[in-house]
Amino acid sequence: MNDAYFGNKKICITQRRYLGSKTKLLSFIDSILEAENIEFNSFADIFAGTGTVANHFYNRSKIIVNDILDSNSHVYTAFFGKDSIREGKLKEQLRYYNDIEIKKYGENYFSKNFSDTYFDAENAKKIGIIRDDIEKLFEEKIITNREKSYLLTSLIYAFDKIANTVGHYDAYRKIDIPNKKLFLLPLDITNSRYSAEIYKDDANELVKKIKADVVYIDPPYNSRQYSDAYHLLENIATWKKEKVFGVAKKIDRSHIKSKYNMKSAGVAFGDLIDNINAKYILVSYNDMGTAGNARSQSRISDHEILSALKRRGEVKIFETNFKQFTTGKSSKDDLKERIFLCKVSIVSKSNKSVIASKNNPVQVGFVKSPLNYTGGKHKLLPQIAKLFPKDIKTFYDVFSGGANVGINATAKNIVCIEKNRYVVNLLKLIQDDNFEDLNQRVIDIIDDFGLSQSYIKGYEHYNVDSSSGLGQYNKSAFLKLRGEFNKEKTRIDLLLVLVLYSFNNQIRFNSNGDFNLPVGKRDYNGSSRKNVAAFNQISNEKRIVFKNYDFRDVEKMSLKNDDFVYLDPPYLLGLASYNEMGGWTEKDEKDLYALLTRLDKKEIRFALSNVLEHKGKINEIMKNWAKKNGYRVHKLSYNYKNSNYHSTAKNNSTIEVLITNY
Repeated sequence: MNDAYFGNKKICITQRRYLGSKTKLLSFIDSILEAENIEFNSFADIFAGTGTVANHFYNRSKIIVNDILDSNSHVYTAFFGKDSIREGKLKEQLRYYNDIEIKKYGENYFSKNFSDTYFDAENAKKIGIIRDDIEKLFEEKIITNREKSYLLTSLIYAFDKIANTVGHYDAYRKIDIPNKKLFLLPLDITNSRYSAEIYKDDANELVKKIKADVVYIDPPYNSRQYSDAYHLLENIATWKKEKVFGVAKKIDRSHIKSKYNMKSAGVAFGDLIDNINAKYILVSYNDMGTAGNARSQSRISDHEILSALKRRGEVKIFETNFKQFTTGKSSKDDLKERIFLCKVSIVSKSNKSVIASKNNPVQVGFVKSPLNYTGGKHKLLPQIAKLFPKDIKTFYDVFSGGANVGINATAKNIVCIEKNRYVVNLLKLIQDDNFEDLNQRVIDIIDDFGLSQSYIKGYEHYNVDSSSGLGQYNKSAFLKLRGEFNKEKTRIDLLLVLVLYSFNNQIRFNSNGDFNLPVGKRDYNGSSRKNVAAFNQISNEKRIVFKNYDFRDVEKMSLKNDDFVYLDPPYLLGLASYNEMGGWTEKDEKDLYALLTRLDKKEIRFALSNVLEHKGKINEIMKNWAKKNGYRVHKLSYNYKNSNYHSTAKNNSTIEVLITNY
């Protein structure tokens, strides 16, 4: 009876209009795999969209399918999930939905918000009734999770077919809505002998935990966010009944914005490729170029694609004519779809990090400052962070330097205090700009001064290798940039690029206030981009401010008992580069201890990082002060190998400590 009712019609996974859908490219992908004699037992589609590519290989191998949108994840669960489903029961439910008499029902969330927009009032009301019922059935455990996905998928495909749009939901057509009837159909599910893994993850994080023979990548090409184009599907899928806004009736989508639609897409792509664990990488990316409007222009350059893939192995490029589904605004008819094939020969960074982590003292999760400040505490964070109080309202990071401690602090408010105004201005620059704009500013300066871009072009482009580095190539341009900054010392963006190209990414000024570090071996590579991006993100997520103050100004800040002061001053037992614009004297040392003693009397908690012993010398002033006041001295197990006040002498025994008054 069910089959007669539906007329033997079923929904295939490929029956969707979707931006960038690769249904028409499947034979082209097959031809490449065949021509290159690629054998595989697992195939991962990590920007799966409609899931048609993964579905194409489901009868040949295990598949891994991933997308950040809930609406797509439900489709994968429905078609690829291994939990059993009661198809007869589900068909009866679909028939019930099709035959609903909506006059018996009042208005609902969907009809109130979407009537006479993407749907007429009748269909909008019916969609809301059906979606409410699906949720009720699931909450009452009448249907399983996969059965819920099955019903949702049928609903999504059904209303997508009649929606008053051009195939996406960035806007609806301002016309009289055609009278179309919503009709839900059963799904045409393939029973494969192979397994399927389904994820709803950020692709860059996913590749660090999966492994496949072939990884297929089809990232967004331009600035059109899929979360904007398919917000209505996400609204239906999540069913949180959120407030909608604007003419297009969109919900908040900030949590599912893709970095591949932003100017930093090239950075994200490079990081993705570096961490893939596969034998072969297939990348689908077309040459949209400057066709259509600005939002349609490709975000990732050929240089960025090729340089990233060549870091992993041999690369071949295949090209075919292709007419894909778009928003209808592109006028380019001779669109070329290209597939880049990389035969992987270099181990992924994620694999390396797993091996290295056994002896790596740095815990996963600590953000590293882009400023490699001498004496910075990034490598000591796993030890000292455990010694900090857990109930901090305002965390004061005094002598913050590159703010490695402050940026990773756990507190309601964070105040980073640093005497060097250039350092403070650098940190503010990184915080205040969004990363996409800041990244573009950095690249523009690099281009203007003719500095290297190994991240995009590779070392071989400059006739050097990683061991020899880029110092000789960049020296002239670096000195020109350094001279330009030192003229006025107002262009902090120039200073940022100087630091990125300087020796060990450090920052140093002479007694005249001029930046005086020489050029380094590295440039604005993947690691430094990642550090800038992470610092930018976290500094905006937390309530953190950067202040150009002397440590003596701390007492002016109305400290309270639930605040905490962390201090990492220049060390008396060794003059470091961060200390060259004024030095650190015994008077400064004694002023610091006097300040901390006063804080202690006011019951303000503090922690002081310092060196108790170095090269046979002991900081007697600090030792006696701590003993006199009964402070706790925690010994830390780490020596600074890169600090220029350390030697390789046998008596170079350094005892790093954290002194606390709690």
